[in-house]
Amino acid sequence: MIHYITRTSLLWLLLIGFTATAQQNQKPEVPDTFRGNTASDTTSIADIPWKSFFEEADLIKLIDKALIKNNDLQIADKNVAIAHLQFTQSKWGSVPQVNGFANATSTRLSDNSLNGISTNQFLGKSHVEDYSAGFNLSWEADIWGKIRNRKKAVQAIYLQTAEAKKALQTTIVATVSKGYYDLLMLDAQLAIARKTLELNDSTLFAVNLQYQSGQLTLLAKEQTEAQRLVAAQLVPELEKNILLQENALSVLSGTFPEAKERADKLENVVVKDHPAAGIPSQLLSKRPDVKSAELALQAANAKVGIAKASLYPSLSITAAGGVNSFESSNWFTLPASLFGSVAGGLTAPLLNGKRLRTQYEVAQLEREQAVLHFRQTVLVAVGEVSNALAKIEKQEQQFTLANQRVAALKQAVNNANMLFNSGMATYFEVNNAQGNLLQAELELALIKKERLEANVELYRALGGGWE
Repeated sequence: MIHYITRTSLLWLLLIGFTATAQQNQKPEVPDTFRGNTASDTTSIADIPWKSFFEEADLIKLIDKALIKNNDLQIADKNVAIAHLQFTQSKWGSVPQVNGFANATSTRLSDNSLNGISTNQFLGKSHVEDYSAGFNLSWEADIWGKIRNRKKAVQAIYLQTAEAKKALQTTIVATVSKGYYDLLMLDAQLAIARKTLELNDSTLFAVNLQYQSGQLTLLAKEQTEAQRLVAAQLVPELEKNILLQENALSVLSGTFPEAKERADKLENVVVKDHPAAGIPSQLLSKRPDVKSAELALQAANAKVGIAKASLYPSLSITAAGGVNSFESSNWFTLPASLFGSVAGGLTAPLLNGKRLRTQYEVAQLEREQAVLHFRQTVLVAVGEVSNALAKIEKQEQQFTLANQRVAALKQAVNNANMLFNSGMATYFEVNNAQGNLLQAELELALIKKERLEANVELYRALGGGWE
């Protein structure tokens, strides 16, 4: 039976197709500029390849190694290869299927059956042999765009997989660089702790001399020793953190735990001032996760087209041809053994129409979900860039103040030591000055590391790191 399409339903179908295309091409709204960045210049650090963005040679080698050996990235490579094979296969969806065959059968007929009596009478034997060889062809006409939408869906999924790999690479580049800067910070803090420990040793030596001469009490000696132990306790703690950070970088690099080479010093690493962020609309084409969300919307839109086409009749054409004979000796006698057939038919859903309509409605809802996910991804991307810009601005101010504080406390420690040696300052003032300087220098190293990480985060948030 053929399901006839009315003129109204055809117009409704075309209207749905137009709406689907409009939704597919719809772009989410984005602001003209990022919050905290009024510049409308389209120059962006995301356009810089990661090997040019980072200037530390050891860091570049570490990232290069991670991009080659990281197991998660290798898995992503396999996913891209699988998706590419599926996409290549989808290109053959509109090509007719052609199969070759060769069959030989022998059937023993009942002597009491009509076929058996007839065969025995005309052929003089109680069994029938049949030999055939040839090919058969089947092809479905893409009337409603079902096959075309399948190609679009598979292509979008393939491209989405490629974007997922790019997004993973940007994450790995950012994570490795942050881990490297963590190492530099821990190295700097370890040097600060050891330097402070040497300073405390000198102070303790002077306090012991004054205690032995009766100028200071036992309490002064004990408190000075306790102050020394604060710096001494930091040394193994920082050494432990360095080992853990090196192990974490080894895992990212796809290797077993090992020490990491680093000739750089935190104080010598230059922080890029006022990095260019471009404009928000660039995120739609630069950030891999945003592009992936857009491709997911395209795939969802194609699936709507597939589900819609399933509601209507499909036209199939079949053909077969070859040679056929009931005697093997005449199997390939030409042209007597040749045969051929061609058939065409319409197949329309009847009893399963409700199920197909439900699938179509589900596909529409999934497309709406993809639209919302696309918008949310863009929203998160703009927010991440704005957050990174705010960190860069405020941490620069923090670093300036922290640097001034360290300079002031260094002078205070020098003054306290001179006054203490001349008997004009107490041990408490010396210990307090040294403790404050230790904390201030540790905080300064932390803020310097956070400034470097903020630049890396901005680079990643803008979509840099996959080129």
